[in-house]
Amino acid sequence: MGQETSSELRAPTSSSTMADAKIVVALIAVLALLHVSSAAARRHGKPPGPCDDAADLAVDVLRHNCAPARHGGGGIPAVMTVNGFRRGESGGGPSACDGHFHSDGELIVALSTEWFARGRRCHRRIRITSGRRTVEARVVDECDSRRGCRHDIVDSSPAVWKALGLDTDVGEVPVTWSDA
Repeated sequence: MGQETSSELRAPTSSSTMADAKIVVALIAVLALLHVSSAAARRHGKPPGPCDDAADLAVDVLRHNCAPARHGGGGIPAVMTVNGFRRGESGGGPSACDGHFHSDGELIVALSTEWFARGRRCHRRIRITSGRRTVEARVVDECDSRRGCRHDIVDSSPAVWKALGLDTDVGEVPVTWSDA
């Protein structure tokens, strides 16, 4: 009583560890296949989106380079920040998609590295929702998550904030977004 036998303290065998690893790999494969099939069903009859290349989709999803176009029907949760896209403003250099600066009056955004998807969302429109208002904006730049930008950022022009009825002085607000 109170003493543990050596059989109770045994470390897992290599065969049980191998079986666990196989289960995890099988689960990841099933999830990737489900995602590919649901993506194919979503885009049926629509032009392909920036992350809809069937050859790369499973790899991109596993590497988190492409977020799904919809998340629970309401879009992908994100934090929207305000960014200046003109020369000398907070956005830094020219936009990654076209090498140009842009007016703050344009409905434009920079997406976090993962969502920017190695430039595959360049010049594509996304739908941003805050509360009951929704606006479409064009992706022109990357908010580099490897250099300090958080992974969940939609960095938008003052025009996007105005279209959503938001005050840029707030600095950041929770939003959802999806491919338009």
